Amino acid sequence: MIHLIGDVQGCDAALGRLLDALGFSPSRDRVVLLGDLVNRGPASLAVLQRLQRLGDAAACVLGNHDLHLLAVAHGTRKMKAGDTFSDVLSDPGREGWIEWLSAQPMARLEAGWLCVHAGVAPQWTTAQTLACSAEVQAMLGGPERASFLPLMYGNRPARFGDELQGADRLRTLVNIFTRTRFCAADGTMDLQTKEGAGAAPSGFMPWFEVPGRRTADQPIAFGHWSTLGLINSPALLALDTGCVWGGALTAVRVDEGRREVVQVPCVASQAPSLQA
Repeated sequence: MIHLIGDVQGCDAALGRLLDALGFSPSRDRVVLLGDLVNRGPASLAVLQRLQRLGDAAACVLGNHDLHLLAVAHGTRKMKAGDTFSDVLSDPGREGWIEWLSAQPMARLEAGWLCVHAGVAPQWTTAQTLACSAEVQAMLGGPERASFLPLMYGNRPARFGDELQGADRLRTLVNIFTRTRFCAADGTMDLQTKEGAGAAPSGFMPWFEVPGRRTADQPIAFGHWSTLGLINSPALLALDTGCVWGGALTAVRVDEGRREVVQVPCVASQAPSLQA
């Protein structure tokens, strides 16, 4: 069985209970986590350790909180008041965790589903999405990582174009993969608004509703947008259901044409919910 799982954000206890609710077996099953593995929750290091123990039975994409950890580890950013990944930074295996995170992609194709943390540009095909992911992955896993991380943050350029080069190109790719929520029809991003779909600024819409989106026929799963809530439609899964904010951690089975939703609340005393 293959399950896609929304934002864990350091909630390792909830992840363990979700895997138990799935009846997960590393010898038979596979899980793909949709980014934001760490931060805000109480046990970022334990999440990474769990994924390491699962080996090839677990995969992930990177989210904005994972990139924030990399930036702090390299001295590019300072920890914020609400950051909770000091357990990773103080661990004797710190460098190994940083290298492991740096090697993870921005997007992956799993059981026919394109998996990303936040979204894709409306002008991208599936192949272009994976190619752009490979660009960022090569940079993060290579010698240019330390020089790029100080340049990673910023809201400009606000729209991807093939003419973009260097840090501007990579920053735009990172913003699309890990921060986007609302887009204009031409792919211009609004990176300020964080409320639900009904809060779209004038001229903008959720990225997955842009007319003519070239991945409209490609099933896509994403996290990141906790105020959106669960979306479970034939070609779209939104799986950040706000576990770290007191909501639920959500998994959806996607193999063999199956669609089963399993959720565990952040509070251990509450029972998990299962939906066909």
